[in-house]
Amino acid sequence: MYKSIIRPLLYLMDAEKAHYFATGWLQRFYNLGLLTSPLSPAFKVKDKRLERNIFGLTFPNPVGLAAGFDKDAKWIDPLAELGFGFIEIGTVTPLAQLGNPKPRLFRLVQDEALINRMGFNNDGVEAAVERIKKSKHNVPIGGNIGKNKLTPNDKALDDYRIAFEKLYDHVDYFAVNVSSPNTPGLRELQGKDELKRIFDALFEFRARQSTEKSVLLKIAPDLSQEQLLDIVSLVGEIKIDGLIATNTTLDRSHLKSSSQLIDQAGGLSGAPVLQKSTDVIRFIHRESNGSIPIIGVGGIHSPEDALEKLNAGASLVQLYTGFIYEGPWLIKNIIKRLLQ
Repeated sequence: MYKSIIRPLLYLMDAEKAHYFATGWLQRFYNLGLLTSPLSPAFKVKDKRLERNIFGLTFPNPVGLAAGFDKDAKWIDPLAELGFGFIEIGTVTPLAQLGNPKPRLFRLVQDEALINRMGFNNDGVEAAVERIKKSKHNVPIGGNIGKNKLTPNDKALDDYRIAFEKLYDHVDYFAVNVSSPNTPGLRELQGKDELKRIFDALFEFRARQSTEKSVLLKIAPDLSQEQLLDIVSLVGEIKIDGLIATNTTLDRSHLKSSSQLIDQAGGLSGAPVLQKSTDVIRFIHRESNGSIPIIGVGGIHSPEDALEKLNAGASLVQLYTGFIYEGPWLIKNIIKRLLQ
């Protein structure tokens, strides 16, 4: 039904408008109790064999929602009812910001992909905290944090620290996002020295808290092997708790869509990123001797894609673009395949 009726209707709208239209109806279904009673078995699979204990957390299943879908923690409860084993909100910045001018989200249907240049549009960390406090979820929540667009890189540490401290008591783990291509200069923070300064400051605050929250680094799929080796070394050196591999790519190779779409600025996600992100996961897993926990994300459109990530060395996986193209039943299909 999703592919034959719902998705074609959504494709009649601008991609960003369709996102808010669909999530608005998802929230209405939840408010009416339609996701928690008659439809719940249609999405959810509960089985102890699916549980994963990673980062000091218990995940009811290894299939999560990637950051970017619920930037402002608006739909945690209905999304949890769709069967996700964890939900990552954000990217959240200290101050609210509008993001980049519209249009800024584009469907590449022939490639089963999206290009986005959203630019960390969000209501700010304090608004996210208030929404999380009101949610009734029972799955782990990750907080993906970034810097405001107007914050220069030499002040970026302050932004990460503010978002981290304000979210600390309200999420279960953190993802430090220095790999989005849509905030000018952000990827320059992926250097070893810059990352060390950010993580040292976050770990200093964490050491003073009664509960230790895991802090992960989200990396780009466009890093060289030398840069990836630096990150593997840094993870061991300063004890980063894990990696999220990967964010969107700037690569436009081998796409079938029109040049008008391909030439749009922004990060590419979806099926074309599958192999790139899996290669990064496999490289990190091999070079670290399997010592680094990895959340695999990028191009998962089928149970087989998810298995490929897990077999390459990921402990958990996340969906975003595949969730949009394949619909909410993708979660259950992956989970059922894992149980086979």
